[in-house]
Amino acid sequence: MGRLVMKFGGTSVANIDRIRNVARHVKREVDAGHDVAVVVSAMSGKTNELVDWCRDASPLHDAREYDAVVASGEQVTSGLLAIVLQGMGIQARSWQGWQIPIKTSDAHASARILEIDGTEIFNRFGDRKEVAVIAGFQGINPQTNRITTLGRGGSDTSAVAIAAAIRADRCDIYTDVDGVYTTDPRVVPKARRLDKIAFEDMLELASLGAKVLQVRSVELGMVHNMPVFVRSSFDKPEDIDPHGTPPGTLICSEEEIMESHVVTGIAFTKDEAQISLRQIEDKPGVAAAIFGPLADANINVDMIVQNVSEDGKTTDLTFTVPASDYNRARDTITSSKGKIGYARLDSATDVSKVSVIGSGMRSHAGVAAKAFKALSERNINIRAITTSEIKFSVLIDAAYTELAVRTLHTLYGLDQA
Repeated sequence: MGRLVMKFGGTSVANIDRIRNVARHVKREVDAGHDVAVVVSAMSGKTNELVDWCRDASPLHDAREYDAVVASGEQVTSGLLAIVLQGMGIQARSWQGWQIPIKTSDAHASARILEIDGTEIFNRFGDRKEVAVIAGFQGINPQTNRITTLGRGGSDTSAVAIAAAIRADRCDIYTDVDGVYTTDPRVVPKARRLDKIAFEDMLELASLGAKVLQVRSVELGMVHNMPVFVRSSFDKPEDIDPHGTPPGTLICSEEEIMESHVVTGIAFTKDEAQISLRQIEDKPGVAAAIFGPLADANINVDMIVQNVSEDGKTTDLTFTVPASDYNRARDTITSSKGKIGYARLDSATDVSKVSVIGSGMRSHAGVAAKAFKALSERNINIRAITTSEIKFSVLIDAAYTELAVRTLHTLYGLDQA
């Protein structure tokens, strides 16, 4: 017997038939004697529809009312799943974020979880063997008593936070893939599913383009040392042994992995834009004049490369921003030209970032150098490079993205089982 949190995403609850399939997964774990809390997303496409309704109602809508509207998608799913479970003879009750309560900050549409009181859910496990079906993605701000939402993908964060609050043994994230792969299998058919991956490696993969889990959910798992198991909701529930280990990927602390590979995976994103400022006066305060206005505009800057000036007078500086923020970033920099004092602004939107991630890099030299050599042999030009202790990223022309990913995947032996 154990205590589990089971999270199901939008594609897993897309219609009533799939909700019934989810219910069979839940019943399997209940029949095995586990205490179960289920966290659900809105039905696939429903959140986008609700967002569009808000925009149609008013382009400058109140963020508090926006949250009230978009949180309703998860409310519908949780109620439907509870109804189906009850019809199968399982004690179940739906919970909205404010009923638990999941207390959050007041940053509507991107709130952060402050505290969860899981006492009532915990008590109902013992008193009634009741399954808690919880609406993900939402909470309540205790000062205003307004519904808040956690941002896109927030149901993953809800699930891991609830798992920590009720002291679960594990948080299972059911999705439309059967685990975390060394890279996107659609790009590299030889990509392998990982049995285990360390929190740190998963955090880098999630932040650098892998879309299996939301970054904040991995952070929470790492902070609370809560094992997270990524698995498929489309496996037949009756074919799975609840006491065995089904196909999937366990995200856990590095100590639980016997031997980590030098490179764990390759991530990539094509949603990048590059901005280069030429002949900037090389003096204190220039970087603040560039990146301060961008921060004020809530534009995230990623890669930053500054050339060392030969004459000590001028320098060039290159950085990247999300492609969706490119126009705002360019306009922000242009409007600050007088303060910055650059001669020319060059830009490119046909670029992509390819990242190599692995905790094993800490103890191995020359990992990045091998990549640079392999890419040069493929005539792939590197526009910019950034590194950290367990990853490095290169900015390249978007047309070479898939070739670069396949090249690096083979280079580091990730093709081999």
